[in-house]
Amino acid sequence: MAPKITGFTQRRVTVAEGVELNVAVGGSGDPVVLLHGFPQTHLMWRHVAADLAADHTVICPDLRGYGDSDKPADTDGRTYSKRTMAADVVALARALGHDRFALAGHDRGALVAIRAGLDHPGTITHLASLDVLPTLDMWEVMRGASAAVGFHLYLMAQPPGLPETMINAAPDEFFGHFLDLWATDPDAVPADVRAAYLKASREAVPSIVADYRASAAVDIEHDEADRRAGNQLRMPVTVLQQDWGAVLGFDGAARWRAWAPDLEHTTVSCGHFMAEEAPAEVIKALRELLIR
Repeated sequence: MAPKITGFTQRRVTVAEGVELNVAVGGSGDPVVLLHGFPQTHLMWRHVAADLAADHTVICPDLRGYGDSDKPADTDGRTYSKRTMAADVVALARALGHDRFALAGHDRGALVAIRAGLDHPGTITHLASLDVLPTLDMWEVMRGASAAVGFHLYLMAQPPGLPETMINAAPDEFFGHFLDLWATDPDAVPADVRAAYLKASREAVPSIVADYRASAAVDIEHDEADRRAGNQLRMPVTVLQQDWGAVLGFDGAARWRAWAPDLEHTTVSCGHFMAEEAPAEVIKALRELLIR
């Protein structure tokens, strides 16, 4: 049996023409949508979601191209833009009866959440980002030998063909590398969940690469346009982040403050998979965000 979030029901919801998302839903009350990162699925929220469901409707989808959600072919370089993926999330919430909702994302899911906040400011009431910078800032701070930590960003930015072939040659080793490298607590992802992540990832190589490739192209264009226009995240924003600035030489809080005037920025001591490694810390931060 594949692992599931205890007490949640799973369904498929149409969010765009020919695209359905797999989503786990639990609880009742004001809605909160939780978006997973790489190389994971909605299961990464299992601890946080169960707690929030005590007094919120909690919606945990697999992103387009990930997990058990549909994986349309990337025919135009925009199929996996964060703008398109953010529109999926808004359509999902509306299909479930919610015109406004709080949104939290980790890693790739945080990039989708940021884009949703910029594109749909009247829809997103609160926003949380776990362990990323906005796309444009991410590329600006990646330089020199220290940028080797993000080698996968450059690999998957290459034109279609080579990245997919290389990753498909040893998918479990590739995706497992990040599960091992980015965690400070190896027991935070139990064997059955790790197996589910690896299976989902090896079955989604083209769409995962397309997601990353978009972040080296169309997603930059969208961020640049927002920066020129002075667009910002106007809702309350909470950021939990490892101290990547110490490694790559940037001020994370300052980078974020340029996008989010109403900001709470916290540097954490756990690893990248903080919702699994330090769920109590994440739950506390989200609950404090939701009452701002």
